[in-house]
Amino acid sequence: MPHPDLHALLQGFADPALCRALLQRLEEALLRYGRPLRFMEVCGTHTVSIFRSGLRSLLPAALTHISGPGCPVCVTHDREIAACLLLAKTPGARIATFGDLMRVPGPTGETLKNAQACGAKVHVLYSPMEALELARRYPRDKIVFLAAGFETTAPATAATVLLAAQEKLPNFYLLSLHKLVPPALRALLSSDSAAGGAAPPAIDAFLLPGHVSSIIGSKPYGFIADEFNKTAVIGGFEPSDILQSLLLILESILQGRPAIGNQYSRAVAEDGNPRAREIMLKVFVPQDALWRGLGTLPAGGLALREEYAAFDARRGFDLTLPEYPEIPGCKCGLVLRGELTPPQCPLFGKSCSPAHPVGPCMVSSEGSCAAHYKYNLG
Repeated sequence: MPHPDLHALLQGFADPALCRALLQRLEEALLRYGRPLRFMEVCGTHTVSIFRSGLRSLLPAALTHISGPGCPVCVTHDREIAACLLLAKTPGARIATFGDLMRVPGPTGETLKNAQACGAKVHVLYSPMEALELARRYPRDKIVFLAAGFETTAPATAATVLLAAQEKLPNFYLLSLHKLVPPALRALLSSDSAAGGAAPPAIDAFLLPGHVSSIIGSKPYGFIADEFNKTAVIGGFEPSDILQSLLLILESILQGRPAIGNQYSRAVAEDGNPRAREIMLKVFVPQDALWRGLGTLPAGGLALREEYAAFDARRGFDLTLPEYPEIPGCKCGLVLRGELTPPQCPLFGKSCSPAHPVGPCMVSSEGSCAAHYKYNLG
């Protein structure tokens, strides 16, 4: 049971009077600004919080919320999902994955859940360490952990690899699908992005992810202000956190000093978590990576270092990412770039719903399509 003081603190972050006061201050700041402002959040937890709390409907009309590529399952590329499905069908392989990857459709509509129903050995885990237990339990099978996620989960994956190396487990493999957030923000802001197109129109500021930032800190975002003259604020996830973050964004813009702010200082230090980063970089090295909607981003993901190559599923299974066309009709990539809202996708709420998702933005609880559907339609 939470400590009563902690419970009171958490309740305070959702206090209606506090939120009304912050909304009033936002209205006043927007009047001084004198024109509309569009902000993008790049964290799936922010997406859900903004919708679930009703904030999206309460924000001033001049303040527009855009969802970005903040859902790790959503940005996992079609070709990567296809590779996961190939591994699931490989004789002698056992797949270990978090549950949110189970229902993500591959390019042909197949999912890991379908593969499991057809006899593939697919295990849903709550921690990457459970994959090591599978490797011990099934020594004759090759256990492949599908490591999807941002900087938030990469240290735990790295710690798992270190333990596998310590135990000399010969049947543990890792398919690194980890993505790094700052390169995606650079691609969104750059007029010459890796996706080959122009940046989404009129992103005036970013609400930066609290969980990722707890690992990397605030410094890696400095280029947003220094090179692109934009303001960004690391924010917490309660309604008052988000409102205060938006207020900090507006105050910075009104002062004419683009900056990287940190509203979530109770969880995020300037240098993040040095120990977690040390473990992550001991095992992984940045590599070019595929992102759904953004294409191949330079240093946009993580690959195992050479000294841990024995655990690399791409090498152990001689795996390449198959070439496939995008899912017909699915506009998830455009949604992740902020160029469309989910209801603007022709499949949204029709052939694509949480019960029968066509694209990953409708699968994950952190996906913007799922949030729009649940809190606007359902």
